[in-house]
Amino acid sequence: MTELKARQTGWPRLSVADWSETRDTLHMWTQIVGKIRLAHSPLVNHWWQVTLYVTPRGLSTSAIPCGHGAFDIEFDFLDHRLHVRTSDGGDRQVALEPKPVARFYTEVMRTLDELGVPTRIQARPNEVEPAIPFAEDERHASYDPHAAQLFWRQLMQAHRVISRFRSRFVGKVSPVHLFWGALDLACTRFSGRPAPEHPGGAPNCPNWVMVEGYSHELSSCGFWPGGAEEGAFYAYAYPEPDGFGDHPVGPDAAFYSRENGQFLLPYEAVAAAAAPDRALTEFLETTYAAAADLGGWDRAALEADPHRWDEDRRR
Repeated sequence: MTELKARQTGWPRLSVADWSETRDTLHMWTQIVGKIRLAHSPLVNHWWQVTLYVTPRGLSTSAIPCGHGAFDIEFDFLDHRLHVRTSDGGDRQVALEPKPVARFYTEVMRTLDELGVPTRIQARPNEVEPAIPFAEDERHASYDPHAAQLFWRQLMQAHRVISRFRSRFVGKVSPVHLFWGALDLACTRFSGRPAPEHPGGAPNCPNWVMVEGYSHELSSCGFWPGGAEEGAFYAYAYPEPDGFGDHPVGPDAAFYSRENGQFLLPYEAVAAAAAPDRALTEFLETTYAAAADLGGWDRAALEADPHRWDEDRRR
């Protein structure tokens, strides 16, 4: 086994209680960076233009258009730096270290100005309560570098398995991406049919944001650093078909949460399983089947074998 494989084998363990303050601070930092992407990017259905992506070092915006060029921002959880890079060669860093959200916000916005990327954002968080304006947030000021790195490694494992699950769907399907509103890694499949208007209700988030996000019938899954001792994998459908919560799913640790309106599988149950990839895949497949079968999706038209060209590729 190579050194790289040895370091990356296994599912990292991280108790939510041990890093909740760092998690909440990092959540606000990702909202700032995500809102910067939002300010410069044209709308893509379901707000896909605002998300962050898992990278070999952390989380990135990918290239953001700006004038005739582009820039990107990346959380580096190995060197614990926020990198801000522009297509004309500009490169600045902001330290990821214990500091209030207000200071991080000031440093990031100043960095953008120095690089010739003037930006205005709606400078308060969404989907949280209370929504403290970034420039006034002295409450969230924790950063445990080890915990942040473990969380990113959790995301890498989730991203790897969910990406394989995504490859089996040939209908409309989102990237595997991180929404900073709730700090969750998500992948969403669509039936192709419109959905009833979403009622909204997320804290400090206008209803029209949710209407856009849930404009079409979907089955979504992902990972969230909450909901269980070490975080939880989730799966839900919108609109939720009759009998969804009673549909059998696996593995045994999975359950339907009436409070959350979704299936949950504790991260620790996956990490401790004899075959973690298989356990998570079972959860993803069976919860999707609950949505698709009960919702009357045309599964034959929407699914395909990701290995369908393997023989030709080997020739």
